[in-house]
Amino acid sequence: MKKQLKRSIAFIGMMGAGKTAVGRVVASKLNVPFLDADTEIEKAANMSIQEIFNRDGEEFFRERESQVILRLMRGSPSILSTGGGAFIQKANRQVISSLGLSLWLDVEVDLLWSRVKNKDTRPLLNSPNPYETLKLLHRERQPIYKKADISVKASSQYTVEDMAQKVIDRLRSFPNLFEE
Repeated sequence: MKKQLKRSIAFIGMMGAGKTAVGRVVASKLNVPFLDADTEIEKAANMSIQEIFNRDGEEFFRERESQVILRLMRGSPSILSTGGGAFIQKANRQVISSLGLSLWLDVEVDLLWSRVKNKDTRPLLNSPNPYETLKLLHRERQPIYKKADISVKASSQYTVEDMAQKVIDRLRSFPNLFEE
């Protein structure tokens, strides 16, 4: 008999950490829904994250993001991929902590860069020096990400499947997370 997940797990970490890719595999293996906060925000707004940032600014986006995270965390147990900046907001950390669990995908900046450098869907990297911007965000966010309930260190040697298995192993070792 498979043990059932009792609470939602919010995947946190930098853009390019693998929250969506790894989250989908973990959700599938644990037989729970996979939800993506950014996708839900885009659906609700009927526009892309980039368009929201351009039209309404980051503060407006962060308000919508908090509303969506609260709604999704209140739902049945799932794996939730959050945006890179979501966990930085204290209100989001409190919601995630009270309704579920936070799991940080801890990825070094050079590996992140290799994953995001050719993508134009990262509004915060629309800067004169995107690599330096990524390094700065990484350095600023690291102390807050360290507050996560669980962290799993990534490696360039891991496949998405490897990383998903490492996440599941960590989750299984966490007390009272699965129904017996």
